[in-house]
Order: sequence, then C-alpha cells, then structure tokens
Amino acid sequence: MKEKSLKTKSHLETGKRLKVDFFTEDVLKVAPGLLGKILAVRQPDGKISRHIITETEAYRGTEDKACHASKGKTIRTEVMFRRGGYVYVYFVYGMYWMLNVVTGAENEPQAALIRGVEGFDGPGKLTRALGIDGTFYGEDLTSSRRIWIEDNDSEVSYKTTSRIGISYAGKPWKDMPWRFIVIS
Repeated sequence: MKEKSLKTKSHLETGKRLKVDFFTEDVLKVAPGLLGKILAVRQPDGKISRHIITETEAYRGTEDKACHASKGKTIRTEVMFRRGGYVYVYFVYGMYWMLNVVTGAENEPQAALIRGVEGFDGPGKLTRALGIDGTFYGEDLTSSRRIWIEDNDSEVSYKTTSRIGISYAGKPWKDMPWRFIVIS
C-alpha cells in the first residue's frame, strides 16, 4: 500500500468545472487526480448536490482483463472508446448502476470508476443516493447540465491498493494497485 498527497482546490469554491484536457490524460493520472474533486449532480427538483470524491479505481484499456474494453468495442462499451470526459455507466447484480469517467485519448479505452464520495461509500450506494442511472450513459462531463466534476483546492492524501471484486481478471490484473482512497 502506497501513500501519496495531491493538492486540489477548496470545496467551498464551486462552479469550476473540469475541462477536457483533465480527462484526456491516462487513467493512472486521472483516477487519483479525481480524489478531492467535487461530483456535482443536478437533482430533478433543480437543486445541485455536490460531493467530494473519496475513492476511485482505474481500468486501463484492452489489455487490462478487468476492463470492460478488454473484450473490444461493443454497444455497452462504445463510450469508452471516445475521448476522455464522458460518463460510462453500467448495471450490475440487477440492482446497481456503476459510475465511471472515461479518460484518455479517443480509441484508447480507459475509465475511472467512482467508488466513493463523501457521505456514501460504495459505488452502488452513491449512484442510488444521487439518482444516477442508465440515462447518464454518454453524458459529456464538460458540458452536461445534469452531471459534472468541479475542481477543488485542498490537500488530499491517499493510499493505493489492489482493485476489488475482479478476481476473474487473473494475475497480474487483479493485483494492480489501481484503487485510490483518500486518507482521512
């Protein structure tokens, strides 16, 4: 387990939406870079809920056997083959939507799973609480009026561990230290 620190902007400052260039970096830079950023979601009543991102996991291209793109471009994974900055959501266990941020360049499929935000640990719990479902698939985080990520300016320390729930991917993929967690 490795510990690192990141500097991000204060969560009191709102409205500084991340731009395309943030998302078009490699997922191994974007996933930890999302820690401390603010996930903003417009609710049906028009109010915007904002939550600091506390945990992410990186999924890196067709060679990563834990990444959905490892099976190639399909109807489900098409958005992962776009340039970074789009939302990739998928349904698991017949009950949970998983929120992912597409990263990297076009035709280099990568995504960062948002595993936790302040107040909600677990990717299924956070999407349920924030009303994120399949209708968010393909939203552009740089221009969407429903969902976006804002910059933040505070010191964020984090640790890395192996990803969870991906034993099916086998070695070395299940052991990659591509899970990033804010340290309180």
